[in-house]
Amino acid sequence: MQELRIIFMGTPDFAVPSLRILVENNFNVVAVITAPDKPKGRGQKLAISPVKAYSQSKDIPVLQPTNLKNPEFLALLESYRANLQVVVAFRMLPEAVWAMPAIGTFNLHASLLPSYRGAAPINWAIINGEKETGVTTFFLKHEIDTGNIIFQEKEAIAEDDDAGSLYERLMQKGAKLVLKTVQAIQENSYTTQTQDLEVTTKHAPKIFKDTCQINWQAKAADIRNFIRGLSPYPAAWTYIGDAVCKIFKAEISKDNIGLSNPGDYKTVNNDLYFKTNDDLIKVKELQLQGKKRMKTAEFLRGNKL
Repeated sequence: MQELRIIFMGTPDFAVPSLRILVENNFNVVAVITAPDKPKGRGQKLAISPVKAYSQSKDIPVLQPTNLKNPEFLALLESYRANLQVVVAFRMLPEAVWAMPAIGTFNLHASLLPSYRGAAPINWAIINGEKETGVTTFFLKHEIDTGNIIFQEKEAIAEDDDAGSLYERLMQKGAKLVLKTVQAIQENSYTTQTQDLEVTTKHAPKIFKDTCQINWQAKAADIRNFIRGLSPYPAAWTYIGDAVCKIFKAEISKDNIGLSNPGDYKTVNNDLYFKTNDDLIKVKELQLQGKKRMKTAEFLRGNKL
C-alpha cells in the first residue's frame, strides 16, 4: 500500500463533497488549488469559492493561481511533493500541471464517458432526453475528457428530474466514486480502460444565455426536456411582449384552448399555455423580467400578461 500525497483541484459546491470525503477518510490532502476570489453581488465584495471555504475550515493550504503555467506557481506546486492530483469541476490544466505527480492526475466527470464530453454534461443529458447518465473517473491526457477510464457508476434520470436535482445526486455519487478511486490507487488494485475515440457520441459544449432561448417550432416533449435541462440555471427563456420570461418547470398539455401558431401563448384561469409544433406547454414556474421566480398560478393572480 503506497503513501499518497494528494493535491485537490476544484472550485464550486459540486467539488466540496469529493474533497470532504477524502479528508474524512484520513487521506493526506497536502494542498488545494481553486479559483481566485471574485467580486460578487451588489457590493462587489470579494467572495471565496466553496472549495476554499471548506479547505480553510480544515486548515488545508489553498493556492489560487491566475496563470497555471507561471513558473513560480509550478515551483510552489512541485514543492508539495504530491504523487496524485484529483480534479473535480476545475479548469483545463496544462501538461506541466497534470503530468507533474508520479501516479498522475485523475478527473471526475459527470457523465458516462465517452458520451457527453465537455463543460455541461448534466444539462445536455436531460436536454437530449436521456434516461441514464452517471459519473466517471479517468486519468487526464492531452485531449479534453479522453483519458483512460478508471471507474464508472450509472445514475437513472427520472421523468421529473431537472438539472438541479440531477446535479445534487451526481455530486454525492461522484464523491463516493472519488473515494473509491483513491482507495484503489492507494492499494494498486485497479485497471484502466481506453476510451474508444472512434465512437460517435453526444457532446456537452458550454451553454450560453443566447442558446437558452426556447424554439417553439420544436415538439412539446423536446421543449420540456430543454426547460428541464436548463433549470434552475441558466434557465430556458422566451419573450412575453418585450420582456424576457424564464421558465423553470413545465408540462405537456393536449388541452384545446384555441392556439394555432407555435409561440402563441394564452392564459386560462391561472394557467399559462404556449403552442408548440404539436401540443401545448403548460408553464408551472416562471420568472418575468424584473420579478422574482414564482409558481404560474401565484404570478397570474397578481399580474396580467
